[in-house]
Amino acid sequence: MDITRFHAAFFEESRENLDAMEAGLLAMESGSADGETINVVFRAAHSIKGGAATFGFTAISELTHQLETLLDEARSGRRQLDADAIGALLVAGDALRGLLAAAEHGDPIDAVALKRAHDGLAKMMGRDVATAAKTEAKAPEIAEWRIGFKPAPSLFLSGNDPLRILRELAGHGELGVTALDNALPKFSELDPYEAYLAWDLMLPGSVPRSAIDDAFAWVEDQCELAIEGIPATSAVAPPPSPLPEAGDNVVALDTRGNADARKSNAADAGDTSIRVAVNKVDALINLVGELVITQAMLRQRSTQLDPVANELLLSGLEQLDRNTRDLQEAVMGVRMLPVEFAFSRFPRMVRDLAARLDKKVRLRTSGEATELDKGVIEKIVDPLVHLVRNSIDHGLESPADRRAAGKDETGTISLNAQHQGGHIVIEITDDGRGLDRDRILRKAAERGLPIGENPTDAQVWDLVFHPGFSTAEQLTDLSGRGVGMDVVKKNIAALGGQVEIRSKKGTGTTVSIRLPLTLAILDGMTVAVGGEVFILPLNSVIESLQPAAGDVRTIAGEARVLRVREDYLPLIDLAAQYGLNAGASANAHSGANPGNGIAVVVEADGQRLSLEVDELLGQQQVVVKNLEANYRRVQGISGATILGDGRVALIVDVGGLVQAQRMPQAA
Repeated sequence: MDITRFHAAFFEESRENLDAMEAGLLAMESGSADGETINVVFRAAHSIKGGAATFGFTAISELTHQLETLLDEARSGRRQLDADAIGALLVAGDALRGLLAAAEHGDPIDAVALKRAHDGLAKMMGRDVATAAKTEAKAPEIAEWRIGFKPAPSLFLSGNDPLRILRELAGHGELGVTALDNALPKFSELDPYEAYLAWDLMLPGSVPRSAIDDAFAWVEDQCELAIEGIPATSAVAPPPSPLPEAGDNVVALDTRGNADARKSNAADAGDTSIRVAVNKVDALINLVGELVITQAMLRQRSTQLDPVANELLLSGLEQLDRNTRDLQEAVMGVRMLPVEFAFSRFPRMVRDLAARLDKKVRLRTSGEATELDKGVIEKIVDPLVHLVRNSIDHGLESPADRRAAGKDETGTISLNAQHQGGHIVIEITDDGRGLDRDRILRKAAERGLPIGENPTDAQVWDLVFHPGFSTAEQLTDLSGRGVGMDVVKKNIAALGGQVEIRSKKGTGTTVSIRLPLTLAILDGMTVAVGGEVFILPLNSVIESLQPAAGDVRTIAGEARVLRVREDYLPLIDLAAQYGLNAGASANAHSGANPGNGIAVVVEADGQRLSLEVDELLGQQQVVVKNLEANYRRVQGISGATILGDGRVALIVDVGGLVQAQRMPQAA
């Protein structure tokens, strides 16, 4: 059997186990771990070791075996994991990630990182490199290995085969085998799915102990196992251990560990999830998108049918409409992942950065269960990493400065995710020094950036998103508030999201990111503009109204505003915005006779504006197609879709229009 086809699953599971191990170690270091945490960490290491041994990734299994040994001492209470030990374990975890990547891509192993990890673990276990080498040198003094192996009756049901283990052991040297069949029942009572035999095995002492451990790595929780080295200097070999009767242990075993493992297996048995390749899910979503388009086409055509003569057909189309929406929501749910997927990497990063910058930082997260499309999560990670690094590097003060300011010397970084309407809002908050308004304005003036008179705080904070803008006196290799912020905003905008900053000097800063739940399908309002159909994202639409003649005002002979109750909102002529036939909607766009037009009030980035359209056509779900990938980027357009009649409709980039309105105001 070609086991290489299971490599991808092994690499993915191993990385998940490394994440779990790292999270557990950090929880132990911060004092937030419970009694089960060390078992979780141990099981994660154990699973990696077992898989690596099966697939022949020797470097991974050897390092994990050493790591597992240290964890086992902590699990059994023989050792307390202090900060140094946890640091060594984290370094070993990093080395394991590198080994996994090397094994996956066929790259050479980073020998320096691997040695550092081995040395760190050896030091924690009271063995220096020389001692370890000495210990290895003593290994040949073992004349023979005697192994007592008694599988659990249910071993076959887990997919394991004792014969595979015996063959693997035989591959290391001459194997002496004695089968023990005293637990074998009568033939009439024999269950072919249960394991009844046990074995007494002998191997030459030249076989490394790690090779024997690796052979049993997958079954050591499902058997009774005793491995005993017989020294070469023994004048008389000890008599073989008597074969235990059924139900007795071969040797004293760590039953607590087995109980933990059985508990884990029981928990795993309740997990009914399966792994599916992302491209298969994407193909399914694409097919559902086409189904949504087809359903929209049928719905549009059905409006021309006689409702009485085609009652049954129309009823069926309504049922199809409901089923299509349910199917679309179910399929989209497959791609949804908890935001914890992104947040889980920050405890380690914050810990390392705090140590590197000699700061004290407390990380708090909330809303980890909030779900977001997998594609959005993967693309938002880099901006989040940059923002958190910025907060630690430039947002938080040093412990001395915080004490001088009357603050807790430990700064706090908070990551929060929550649903807001059809969006997810992720906020990164620090309780540091906050942004300095005067300093930003001074830097902006030096750079010649457009600044209006008496700008609001929001307009001032927006200045840090200009490329290359920074107020930092000394930039570091970690970050600079302003250095890279333009890239952060660009990446978030590419996801259809928006970002804004709230800050108060001396109190702290909050960066708020607003993201769509998914990038594949959106609920839209279809509107007619200049003879074309456009889509307005429904989650941006506040209301629509038909303005009276006196509601439209012109400012400075150019900019127009619309009075909506007590507010005046910028009024944008969409036909003129996109260079369409103004004559088709001349009456609606005329300030002298605006009563024939319709204004749709939309909101983005916390700011509202009104859009002039010719007609409201309805609401429908649309499948978002990337315009940039198929044509080119168009200012004010976030994508395209295919309508039920086969025409292409453009999706209005409300956030981009709001941003474009802000710039003239700032100027």
